[in-house]
Amino acid sequence: MRLHPSIYEAFQVVMRTGTMSGAADDLGRSQPAVSRMIDKLESSVGVKLFERRKGRVVPTHAAHLLLDEVERLFVSLASLDDFSRRMEEGQDGGVRIAALPALGLDFMPEVIARFSRERPQAHVKLNVRMSVSVEKWVATQQVDFGLAETPFQLHGFGTRIFADTAYVAAVPAGHPLADEEAVRPEHLHDERLVGWTVSVSARRIIDDIMQGAGIIPRQIIESTMSAPMCNMVKRGLGLAFVDPFTAWANPHPGIVYRPFRPQIPCRFALLRPDTRTPTVLATELIGHAEELRDEVLALIP
Repeated sequence: MRLHPSIYEAFQVVMRTGTMSGAADDLGRSQPAVSRMIDKLESSVGVKLFERRKGRVVPTHAAHLLLDEVERLFVSLASLDDFSRRMEEGQDGGVRIAALPALGLDFMPEVIARFSRERPQAHVKLNVRMSVSVEKWVATQQVDFGLAETPFQLHGFGTRIFADTAYVAAVPAGHPLADEEAVRPEHLHDERLVGWTVSVSARRIIDDIMQGAGIIPRQIIESTMSAPMCNMVKRGLGLAFVDPFTAWANPHPGIVYRPFRPQIPCRFALLRPDTRTPTVLATELIGHAEELRDEVLALIP
């Protein structure tokens, strides 16, 4: 017969207190209720566990043997409860993230640092990938959430806009355009640009803007990421268009950031897989990301 754990708990307390009344007080039950629980346990195991002597109970040899087993049971139950709590909070699996480089190289490390000050034992795995790969990782349910640039082609995840902003112009300090309130297409005629490769959606938008304005910039150097573009701008290799998060992460006396008109949309989305229930830790980490996002966008022109 399978017994409720409360019966084994009552047995433990009787063994510790030596009386049914003492056990009843500790358990918040009546003495008859505790006696019935012990009777049920003795009936289940088929042996006598206590001798009643003048108001006290004396454990038999079988009771001491059973106590060893019961204590192991409660250690296992405690371990199971702890495991359930860790799973509920996402601590056993930790938090798995996939982020495009614009957010993965500097922004997310700062987010994780803030998160880890509150959750020093939480395991975090950050995968930095191009947006198309982030989309695949989330669609195949491999991460708790992803951050990527819109639009998306796959299914299996929900999205919400994380940042709806615009690319900014990174101008070498000392360049005449560094004094302009905003950089415009007409400013870029015959200017040397550190540009995006054709695989980046922003490149196509920039090309359309330049073509519509009849401007032909000198785009000799190309990159797939904003961070190396900033590093080339500060070395005087040309102007570049970068996302505001990379601009925030790359303050340098050799670079001046200016708005570009017309705006080049920069839209990053938060992706969450359909079949993974959001954990407490993942939700907390996203909260830190949203707080830092607001700080960053308040600083960028």
